[in-house]
Amino acid sequence: MTVIGVITRGKYGHRLIETIKEHSDFSVVTADLPEFVPVFIEEPDEFLENLDFDRNIFSAEIVVSYSLHPDLTQAIAKLAAEAGVRSLIVPGGPSRASVPELKKISEISGMDIEVDEICCTLEPNLYNKPFAEIFGSPVLEVRTENGKIAEVKVLKGAPCGSTWHMAKEIVGVPVKDAPPKAGLLIQHYPCRAARGDLGGIHESGELHKQALIKALENEK
Repeated sequence: MTVIGVITRGKYGHRLIETIKEHSDFSVVTADLPEFVPVFIEEPDEFLENLDFDRNIFSAEIVVSYSLHPDLTQAIAKLAAEAGVRSLIVPGGPSRASVPELKKISEISGMDIEVDEICCTLEPNLYNKPFAEIFGSPVLEVRTENGKIAEVKVLKGAPCGSTWHMAKEIVGVPVKDAPPKAGLLIQHYPCRAARGDLGGIHESGELHKQALIKALENEK
Protein backbone atom coordinates (compact mmCIF):
# COMPACT_ATOMS: atom_id res chain seq x y z
CA MET A 1 0.00 0.00 0.00
CA THR A 2 1.24 3.49 -0.86
CA VAL A 3 2.03 5.59 2.20
CA ILE A 4 1.57 9.37 2.02
CA GLY A 5 3.08 11.62 4.66
CA VAL A 6 1.42 14.93 5.48
CA ILE A 7 3.17 17.56 7.58
CA THR A 8 0.55 19.92 8.99
CA ARG A 9 0.95 23.39 10.45
CA GLY A 10 -1.94 25.05 12.20
CA LYS A 11 -4.99 24.79 9.94
CA TYR A 12 -2.96 23.76 6.90
CA GLY A 13 -2.83 20.15 5.75
CA HIS A 14 -5.81 18.70 7.57
CA ARG A 15 -8.17 18.96 4.60
CA LEU A 16 -5.64 17.06 2.48
CA ILE A 17 -5.63 14.24 5.04
CA GLU A 18 -9.44 14.06 4.88
CA THR A 19 -9.40 14.07 1.06
CA ILE A 20 -6.80 11.28 0.86
CA LYS A 21 -8.79 9.11 3.25
CA GLU A 22 -12.08 9.75 1.43
CA HIS A 23 -10.93 9.42 -2.17
CA SER A 24 -8.08 6.90 -2.14
CA ASP A 25 -6.89 3.73 -0.47
CA PHE A 26 -3.55 5.29 0.52
CA SER A 27 -2.29 5.01 4.08
CA VAL A 28 -1.53 8.36 5.76
CA VAL A 29 1.09 9.23 8.36
CA THR A 30 1.27 12.72 9.84
CA ALA A 31 3.53 15.06 11.78
CA ASP A 32 2.56 18.44 13.20
CA LEU A 33 4.34 21.78 13.31
CA PRO A 34 3.23 24.69 15.51
CA GLU A 35 1.11 27.36 13.89
CA PHE A 36 3.30 30.19 15.13
CA VAL A 37 7.07 30.09 14.54
CA PRO A 38 9.76 32.80 14.27
CA VAL A 39 10.02 34.64 10.97
CA PHE A 40 13.69 33.67 10.77
CA ILE A 41 14.97 30.41 12.24
CA GLU A 42 18.76 30.45 12.50
CA GLU A 43 19.14 26.74 13.30
CA PRO A 44 16.13 24.97 11.77
CA ASP A 45 17.55 21.47 12.39
CA GLU A 46 17.89 22.22 16.08
CA PHE A 47 14.48 23.90 16.08
CA LEU A 48 12.83 20.74 14.75
CA GLU A 49 14.73 18.64 17.28
CA ASN A 50 13.46 20.79 20.15
CA LEU A 51 9.92 20.43 18.85
CA ASP A 52 10.20 16.66 19.14
CA PHE A 53 9.20 16.54 15.48
CA ASP A 54 8.01 13.03 14.60
CA ARG A 55 10.48 11.72 12.05
CA ASN A 56 8.34 8.64 11.42
CA ILE A 57 6.73 10.87 8.80
CA PHE A 58 9.66 10.01 6.56
CA SER A 59 8.63 6.37 6.42
CA ALA A 60 6.27 7.56 3.68
CA GLU A 61 7.22 7.28 0.00
CA ILE A 62 5.70 10.66 -0.79
CA VAL A 63 5.55 13.56 1.68
CA VAL A 64 3.47 16.73 1.39
CA SER A 65 4.83 19.44 3.67
CA TYR A 66 2.70 22.38 4.78
CA SER A 67 5.65 23.80 6.72
CA LEU A 68 5.11 27.12 4.86
CA HIS A 69 8.45 28.48 6.04
CA PRO A 70 11.68 28.60 3.98
CA ASP A 71 13.95 27.55 6.87
CA LEU A 72 11.73 24.72 8.09
CA THR A 73 11.05 23.45 4.56
CA GLN A 74 14.76 23.24 3.82
CA ALA A 75 15.43 21.31 7.04
CA ILE A 76 12.53 18.96 6.33
CA ALA A 77 13.80 18.38 2.80
CA LYS A 78 17.21 17.35 4.15
CA LEU A 79 15.66 14.88 6.58
CA ALA A 80 13.36 13.49 3.89
CA ALA A 81 16.25 12.98 1.50
CA GLU A 82 18.35 11.25 4.18
CA ALA A 83 15.43 8.92 4.93
CA GLY A 84 14.97 7.95 1.28
CA VAL A 85 11.66 9.70 0.60
CA ARG A 86 10.94 9.51 -3.11
CA SER A 87 9.01 12.75 -3.58
CA LEU A 88 8.53 15.90 -1.49
CA ILE A 89 5.63 18.16 -2.46
CA VAL A 90 5.72 21.69 -1.04
CA PRO A 91 2.53 23.78 -1.30
CA GLY A 92 2.59 27.53 -0.81
CA GLY A 93 4.86 28.60 -3.64
CA PRO A 94 8.42 29.99 -3.77
CA SER A 95 7.73 32.61 -1.09
CA ARG A 96 7.36 29.80 1.45
CA ALA A 97 10.35 27.77 0.28
CA SER A 98 14.00 28.41 -0.54
CA VAL A 99 13.82 27.05 -4.08
CA PRO A 100 17.58 27.24 -4.90
CA GLU A 101 18.44 25.31 -1.73
CA LEU A 102 15.72 22.73 -2.38
CA LYS A 103 17.03 22.29 -5.91
CA LYS A 104 20.50 21.53 -4.55
CA ILE A 105 19.07 18.95 -2.14
CA SER A 106 17.14 17.34 -4.98
CA GLU A 107 20.18 17.20 -7.26
CA ILE A 108 22.42 15.67 -4.61
CA SER A 109 19.93 13.15 -3.23
CA GLY A 110 17.85 12.29 -6.30
CA MET A 111 14.67 13.02 -4.34
CA ASP A 112 12.03 14.80 -6.42
CA ILE A 113 10.97 18.14 -4.91
CA GLU A 114 8.06 20.09 -6.33
CA VAL A 115 7.11 23.55 -5.08
CA ASP A 116 3.57 24.55 -6.06
CA GLU A 117 1.65 27.71 -5.27
CA ILE A 118 -1.55 25.68 -5.57
CA CYS A 119 -1.69 21.89 -5.46
CA CYS A 120 -4.29 21.63 -8.21
CA THR A 121 -1.52 22.26 -10.74
CA LEU A 122 0.30 19.06 -9.69
CA GLU A 123 1.04 16.69 -12.57
CA PRO A 124 2.29 13.10 -12.28
CA ASN A 125 5.93 12.24 -12.77
CA LEU A 126 8.09 9.19 -12.15
CA TYR A 127 8.47 10.04 -8.47
CA ASN A 128 5.14 11.38 -7.25
CA LYS A 129 2.98 8.63 -8.74
CA PRO A 130 0.50 7.27 -7.73
CA PHE A 131 -0.44 10.28 -5.55
CA ALA A 132 -0.45 12.78 -8.43
CA GLU A 133 -2.51 10.43 -10.59
CA ILE A 134 -5.44 10.96 -8.19
CA PHE A 135 -4.71 14.38 -6.66
CA GLY A 136 -3.64 17.41 -8.66
CA SER A 137 -4.66 19.09 -11.90
CA PRO A 138 -8.37 18.22 -12.34
CA VAL A 139 -9.54 15.63 -14.85
CA LEU A 140 -13.28 15.06 -15.23
CA GLU A 141 -15.73 12.82 -17.04
CA VAL A 142 -19.19 14.23 -17.64
CA ARG A 143 -22.61 13.01 -18.70
CA THR A 144 -25.39 15.35 -19.87
CA GLU A 145 -29.13 14.91 -20.31
CA ASN A 146 -31.60 17.34 -21.86
CA GLY A 147 -29.01 20.10 -22.06
CA LYS A 148 -28.01 19.86 -18.40
CA ILE A 149 -25.20 18.31 -16.41
CA ALA A 150 -26.43 14.92 -15.22
CA GLU A 151 -23.26 13.53 -13.66
CA VAL A 152 -19.62 14.49 -13.17
CA LYS A 153 -17.06 11.83 -12.35
CA VAL A 154 -13.79 13.05 -10.86
CA LEU A 155 -10.88 11.12 -12.36
CA LYS A 156 -8.37 13.40 -10.65
CA GLY A 157 -9.09 16.25 -8.29
CA ALA A 158 -7.58 18.99 -6.14
CA PRO A 159 -6.00 17.76 -2.90
CA CYS A 160 -8.19 20.14 -0.90
CA GLY A 161 -11.32 18.30 -2.08
CA SER A 162 -12.80 21.22 -4.03
CA THR A 163 -13.14 19.21 -7.27
CA TRP A 164 -15.46 16.67 -5.66
CA HIS A 165 -17.49 19.50 -4.13
CA MET A 166 -17.87 21.14 -7.55
CA ALA A 167 -18.78 17.83 -9.22
CA LYS A 168 -21.68 17.38 -6.82
CA GLU A 169 -22.97 20.95 -6.93
CA ILE A 170 -22.79 21.36 -10.73
CA VAL A 171 -25.37 18.62 -11.40
CA GLY A 172 -28.54 20.11 -12.91
CA VAL A 173 -26.83 23.23 -14.26
CA PRO A 174 -27.44 23.97 -17.99
CA VAL A 175 -24.47 22.90 -20.11
CA LYS A 176 -23.90 26.42 -21.47
CA ASP A 177 -23.59 27.80 -17.93
CA ALA A 178 -21.65 24.91 -16.42
CA PRO A 179 -17.98 25.84 -17.11
CA PRO A 180 -18.08 29.34 -15.53
CA LYS A 181 -20.26 27.96 -12.74
CA ALA A 182 -17.62 25.28 -12.07
CA GLY A 183 -14.95 27.94 -11.65
CA LEU A 184 -17.21 29.96 -9.35
CA LEU A 185 -17.96 26.92 -7.17
CA ILE A 186 -14.24 26.32 -6.74
CA GLN A 187 -13.67 29.92 -5.69
CA HIS A 188 -16.50 29.69 -3.15
CA TYR A 189 -15.14 26.45 -1.69
CA PRO A 190 -13.16 27.12 1.51
CA CYS A 191 -9.83 26.40 -0.17
CA ARG A 192 -6.85 28.09 1.45
CA ALA A 193 -5.19 29.16 -1.78
CA ALA A 194 -4.21 32.82 -1.96
CA ARG A 195 -6.98 35.27 -2.87
CA GLY A 196 -7.05 38.81 -4.15
CA ASP A 197 -4.74 38.47 -7.16
CA LEU A 198 -4.72 36.73 -10.54
CA GLY A 199 -3.13 33.53 -9.24
CA GLY A 200 -4.12 31.37 -6.31
CA ILE A 201 -7.82 30.60 -6.07
CA HIS A 202 -8.50 32.35 -9.39
CA GLU A 203 -6.08 30.06 -11.19
CA SER A 204 -7.72 27.08 -9.52
CA GLY A 205 -11.13 28.24 -10.69
CA GLU A 206 -9.88 28.61 -14.26
CA LEU A 207 -8.29 25.13 -14.18
CA HIS A 208 -11.61 23.60 -13.18
CA LYS A 209 -13.51 25.62 -15.76
CA GLN A 210 -11.21 24.33 -18.50
CA ALA A 211 -11.37 20.78 -17.14
CA LEU A 212 -15.16 20.83 -17.43
CA ILE A 213 -15.00 22.28 -20.96
CA LYS A 214 -12.66 19.45 -21.96
CA ALA A 215 -14.91 16.85 -20.34
CA LEU A 216 -17.93 18.20 -22.22
CA GLU A 217 -16.00 18.07 -25.48
CA ASN A 218 -15.04 14.45 -24.76
CA GLU A 219 -18.47 13.30 -23.61
CA LYS A 220 -19.25 9.88 -25.06
